[in-house]
Amino acid sequence: MLTRRTFLERLGGAAATLLLADHTAAGSILSTVGGLGAGKPLRIRGCVSSGGMGIARVGVSDGRSVVMTDGEGMFELASDSSRRFVHVSLPAGYEIPTQPTGTARLYRPIRPDSGGVMETGFTLEPMKGQDLEHAFILMADPQTRTKGDVERLHGEAVPDLRETAARLSPAHVFGVACGDIMYGNLELFPGYERAVREMGFPCFQVLGNHDVDSAALIDRLSTRTFERYFGPAYYSFNRGEIHYVVLDDICWTGDYIGFIDDDQLGWLGADLALVEKGRTVVVFMHIPPYTSRHTRYGRTRPGDKAVVANREQLYRLLEPFRAYAVCGHMHESEYLRDGGADIHVCGALCGAWWTGPICQDGTPNGYAVYTVKGGELQWRYKATGKDAGHGMRLYPPGSDSARTRHFIANVWSADDAWKVVWYEDGERRGGMKRGIGWDPLAERLYLGKKLPERYAWVDPVLTGHLFYAIPSPGTRRIVVEATDRWGNIYTGRLGLA
Repeated sequence: MLTRRTFLERLGGAAATLLLADHTAAGSILSTVGGLGAGKPLRIRGCVSSGGMGIARVGVSDGRSVVMTDGEGMFELASDSSRRFVHVSLPAGYEIPTQPTGTARLYRPIRPDSGGVMETGFTLEPMKGQDLEHAFILMADPQTRTKGDVERLHGEAVPDLRETAARLSPAHVFGVACGDIMYGNLELFPGYERAVREMGFPCFQVLGNHDVDSAALIDRLSTRTFERYFGPAYYSFNRGEIHYVVLDDICWTGDYIGFIDDDQLGWLGADLALVEKGRTVVVFMHIPPYTSRHTRYGRTRPGDKAVVANREQLYRLLEPFRAYAVCGHMHESEYLRDGGADIHVCGALCGAWWTGPICQDGTPNGYAVYTVKGGELQWRYKATGKDAGHGMRLYPPGSDSARTRHFIANVWSADDAWKVVWYEDGERRGGMKRGIGWDPLAERLYLGKKLPERYAWVDPVLTGHLFYAIPSPGTRRIVVEATDRWGNIYTGRLGLA
């Protein structure tokens, strides 16, 4: 059992042990990337424990260096005064430590004594039951700017999220706010915290381009407010067989681009060195590594605000793993593969910035639900205020001025593995043809110099998850069935005059 005396005694001996240990030993420093920076050198010593017993082989980091606890749960980290936090890569099988609000707290602020030493610890609680089966809810772009937006978040989204989490029980559930939690007004972060408390499950937070301190002129200073509420902007944790990573891909210099800095890439390499090759790694980041939006408009390259400029470096680090990048930012739905990683771009919780019930591509305001068994993920999109089977919207012929004879199915979660077929008056007619176009409802709500009324700059976007077919003359009733890669069927119905 650990007591204060034995804890301090072990701390005292840890430095010599760690400095002499071979790099393959459990207590060795796995990586120190880019030196110690401009800050004053310091050491962080501590223990990761549960029930008075140390936990071995747990990653601990200051955001640059990564060490692993020894057989008794002890660690020592060579750091410097420029680093702000020490954080633990939560091992599988333990409850997520949280703030009173329900936001995750895997970190401690770095506060050394006058001798340049910080002593700290992480006490973890074992979970009830195994977490090989668990679930997470991905909330992209809550993006509240006013108190009215916060009221909509609480009145529309929170009850829906709470109900979805209850239906996922007894699976262990956590949430991820995948960036742009705010829309520049960082004073409203407490409104988000109240929402997390009401949802009833722990939440991790991702930094978005609208979550930064916009007056900051350099990237390092832009995360101060976010960190005050939620701690470090990048870190990792484990649930069951999955290794999860939260990244900060917002590079801020008075404006932003998608970019992952060297410190973070070095940290990620050291963090992933602790993960068995071939395992599933899920990376949460706000700006997607890549999207196809530019190709839909006939452009040859994406903009630096829409993708991560140095994504190839990220892909190289993820190459040994079965990797997913789960993202937001675009206010649309897209599922694609690039650089060996599966990229999921999730529709926005706020839709088109709380101006209507849908995103710019016709995806409903909502969130993604992921269920996990072992190393396997399944996912679906949940429209706020709709039942779980709401997976498409149908439009009659004449809704698209470029395809006047076609009826349209917007199947927002469709990827290349989905099958979409249609029936006329009960008779199967075959597969619908996928194409690029405009969602008619998005055009009606958002197209025009004065639309939408609140933010006239919001426009519909070309999307690639529309399906087209020409009905036979005299058809009175159309049924569309969309089958996902796991055999789940979503159905839509359309009556014709």
